[in-house]
Amino acid sequence: MQTEHAKGLKANYTIRDIAKIGLLSAIAFVLMAFAEFPLPLFPAFLKFDISDLPALIGAFAMGPVAGVIIEFVKNLIHFFFRSETGGVGNLANFVVGVSFVFPAGLVYSLNRTKKGALIGMIFGTVAMAILASLANYYVLIPMYARIFSMEAILDMMSKANKAIVDVKTYVLYAVIPFNILKAVVISLITMIIYKKVSPILRR
Repeated sequence: MQTEHAKGLKANYTIRDIAKIGLLSAIAFVLMAFAEFPLPLFPAFLKFDISDLPALIGAFAMGPVAGVIIEFVKNLIHFFFRSETGGVGNLANFVVGVSFVFPAGLVYSLNRTKKGALIGMIFGTVAMAILASLANYYVLIPMYARIFSMEAILDMMSKANKAIVDVKTYVLYAVIPFNILKAVVISLITMIIYKKVSPILRR
């Protein structure tokens, strides 16, 4: 029988694991669809939510692949029921979420201690900021521009923050600080609640 320390990149799940992943995915969808809100100084389409929290908890409890699955299922459900961007927003949420959850879960799977969790979340935060920046600059904003036009997008950006005048300044003044803030908030909540919910997920 596989031990907790051996999970790592585990991808073969029991019926109970699948049920837990399904439940965490449903919670993540609800948080994404009904508990998101804009923040001052950030463009309105950058809405803050903590829907990566269930995925991070799943990654810690069942391995990093579980976190990726939760991110995927959450966005798949959201795409069919709540998407307003033709799937681009869901792609962005999935890519950025996985860039945080997977590294954090992988590091924790190798060192299942409070220190390991902290290091994992720091590593995940850095990875999230870097990948979110690259994805927005090279992929996501160009995709949004095909739907809404670059002029409309830049107008929304500059209305929120006058320092944003192009995609580079958008990445610098919005994408990086926004995702770091999001990762820090989710990490703090995880540190507070994980030990309370992990026994349920490990049964």
